[in-house]
Amino acid sequence: MQYFLDGYRSGDPRIQPAAEGRSDPQGPLPEEVDVLIVGTGPAGLLLAAQLSIFPDIVTRVVEKADGPLEVGRADGIACRTVEMFEAFGLAERMTSEAYWINETHFWGPAPGDASRITRLGRVQDVRDGLSEFPHVIVNQARLLDFLLEYMHHSPSRLRVDYSHETLEVKVPEHPDERVTVTLSTPDGEKRVRARYVVGCDGAHSVVRQSIGRVPQGHGEDKAWGVMDVLAVTDFPDIRFKCTIQSSEAGNILLIPREGGYMVRLYVDMGNIAPDARLTKEEVLAKAQAVLAPYRFEVKETAWFYVYRVGHRVTDKFDDVDDDQIASRTPRVFIAGDACHTHTAKAGQGMNVSMQDTFNLGWKLISVLEGRSSASLLHTYNAERHVIAENLIEMDTRWSRAIGAAQDADDPQAATKGLAEVQRQFVTNSEFTAGFATHYAPGLLTGDDSHLPLATGFPPGRRFHSAEVIRLGDAKRIHLGHVHRADGRWRLYAFADMVDPRSPGSRFIQLMDFLAGEDSPIRRFTSKGADPDAIFDVHGIIQQSHLEVDWAEMHEMLKPHKGPLGLQDYQKAHAPVPGTDQDIFDLRGIDRGAGALVVVRPDQYVSLVLPLDGFDELDAFFSRFMVTPA
Repeated sequence: MQYFLDGYRSGDPRIQPAAEGRSDPQGPLPEEVDVLIVGTGPAGLLLAAQLSIFPDIVTRVVEKADGPLEVGRADGIACRTVEMFEAFGLAERMTSEAYWINETHFWGPAPGDASRITRLGRVQDVRDGLSEFPHVIVNQARLLDFLLEYMHHSPSRLRVDYSHETLEVKVPEHPDERVTVTLSTPDGEKRVRARYVVGCDGAHSVVRQSIGRVPQGHGEDKAWGVMDVLAVTDFPDIRFKCTIQSSEAGNILLIPREGGYMVRLYVDMGNIAPDARLTKEEVLAKAQAVLAPYRFEVKETAWFYVYRVGHRVTDKFDDVDDDQIASRTPRVFIAGDACHTHTAKAGQGMNVSMQDTFNLGWKLISVLEGRSSASLLHTYNAERHVIAENLIEMDTRWSRAIGAAQDADDPQAATKGLAEVQRQFVTNSEFTAGFATHYAPGLLTGDDSHLPLATGFPPGRRFHSAEVIRLGDAKRIHLGHVHRADGRWRLYAFADMVDPRSPGSRFIQLMDFLAGEDSPIRRFTSKGADPDAIFDVHGIIQQSHLEVDWAEMHEMLKPHKGPLGLQDYQKAHAPVPGTDQDIFDLRGIDRGAGALVVVRPDQYVSLVLPLDGFDELDAFFSRFMVTPA
């Protein structure tokens, strides 16, 4: 964490100084805003957190509930989501409170005695090397607390306007006019005009309905009871994630919760009438029957809910029809459950929802800050819609596997179903960890033509971090952790084999180009702004940190910035000793040629280039960035 760039100040460095004109508490909802976010679920608040550090962008968040969520709902946090939270500086706090899922166990009918259940398999939950972060369990309300606190401590001092229900969204025909949102507030009906509106208002989204978007798919009659309970039991795997298939009583997905005592049960209640109302006593009785002969005595129920969720994907995630793409740009977007609904058993709903707005947030920042034209916003639907479709396909397979034991005509259904569950778990492990996203080549993603230079960083995939040693202070860090949720691009230059201090080094020649007036860094950074305001460049040499002094690095890696002209000491790095830890070996970097890896503000690799790929680098950014006035 870096701070004091603007001068010394005492106190918690996570609390940034309020921007001029911003107060806490914030004032009443203005009549005009840049971005209006509707809904305070994970998607809405993650977007708000991104925008909150840009006080020149007037952002407001409205929520129909009277206050923040306190308990229940989603709880599974994929490894990829923890990586994303690291960009906000929140991963350490999250993982310290969370329950870590280390293994998943599979229970089914005991061979020779189908009336009993027994453990029939176990697998490591996340395979080694997939991420530096674990798969964890955190109450959704607590996750939202982290994001709310981040917003409150931002320069904009952004807070939620509760008890503000969205009634209607009207998109004007003229592109220069703002979107009008009608709200019901404690002070009566109010209209707000916004440049952009983002609907994160759930499966029954008013924003989605207002722009005429339609969920497509099918519903589901099967009901699942969900319980967060404090219980006393002799079930031996109560602190492991388990799928439990009984021969006759049904099946359970068991998730231990944070704190060491609480556990969540997803109980399959079968197909029931849409108007049927299940009680927590009925759901608990079903769970106890599945767990028999083990005792399961509930002392307290923290949360209970029954849900039926279909598999649906909305036709588009913005307000622009396909035949209008060339003539106008989006002004209304939807994200999260407003776009896609599915079961909770794969633990993807909250994770994919936040990935939606992590994708959208930096694009809105780029447009509103004048870095890119509004046509950039077309890429949100183009990139995220296919991800939602893939999610539904995966969740459908997973749901069918978990429900396989309900085949009453097959006495071996539970055993067969358990085998399919375990197979699906292994097959879908990359998806459930959050790493299956692969953006196709397009405006923001290059092709694989230079991938042999850095095989571990395929374009379209998330930047897979590895440890390095920072030259400035010999601190061992994860390279990916220098990435902040600040709308900036990252350029990671992996040096060639020539000494990085030699003029003959391609690494030095790249630094000369990036520092020159003709580079995209100089062309797309405003005059007077910090040199790394838009592009954050990092260099990784092949030599040991004991062989090369930080002061010998190129000036591009030692920029002066801030009002005091302070020098940044944290942009040059060396490998961790040992081939099993050296980032060049771990990520397949060509040691002879080196490589330049360009990473988007949302942590996804855009392209891999040779160190002398100056023209390709310039052409790439020229496709969507504009020269500042």
